[in-house]
Amino acid sequence: MKLLLIEDHKDIAGVIFDFFEIKGYTLDYANNGLHGYELASSNHYDLIILDVMLPRMDGFTVCQKLREQGVDTPILMLTARDTREDTLEGFAQGADDYLVKPFDLEILEARIKSLTRRRIGNTATKTLKFDELTLDLNTHIVSRNDCQFSLNPTLFTILKLMMVRAPNVVAKDELISALWGDDEPEGNVLRSHIYQLRSQIDKPFKHAYINTVPKVGYQLIDKG
Repeated sequence: MKLLLIEDHKDIAGVIFDFFEIKGYTLDYANNGLHGYELASSNHYDLIILDVMLPRMDGFTVCQKLREQGVDTPILMLTARDTREDTLEGFAQGADDYLVKPFDLEILEARIKSLTRRRIGNTATKTLKFDELTLDLNTHIVSRNDCQFSLNPTLFTILKLMMVRAPNVVAKDELISALWGDDEPEGNVLRSHIYQLRSQIDKPFKHAYINTVPKVGYQLIDKG
């Protein structure tokens, strides 16, 4: 099971990481709301553990923006304040469950298992669509007309983020952050990946979906 933890308190994050990694879970981590939002927008997770009080973007806003974009990954919110208002606000923004700090790690795991069980067998294959493009979020296969292409994790992340935002522009810095965090490789590696993606989904066809916005980023444009 793959989890995304968005929590700015390093000690709490460390305890959660130690507990779940020993049990065989895979975790990604963000220590601020903006980075967490970018990871959640461009990667597949079984569940998101989301703190309420975060720098750069609070947990309520992260939750709201993800739901507005159609991201339906279960979200379990954490808060240090046991108030009725916080609980109602979290659910209003699309959270699936709520846990008040300090919490028992066994209870946290039980809540996670319960939330993910609800999804298994109850959701059809999840896809994103843009014009003639269809991206299967489970198999990482993109279809255009009668052609299918299997994407590696990097190309999948790029295309998913562009499809979620389409037709808006996705900034280069946002793509770089989603792919490599703070460890961007040397050289213009992103451009090489965009070229590979174009070779698969654009070059065999008359209309190119991927548009470069000079010095800003990339976007998908339809045939209209």
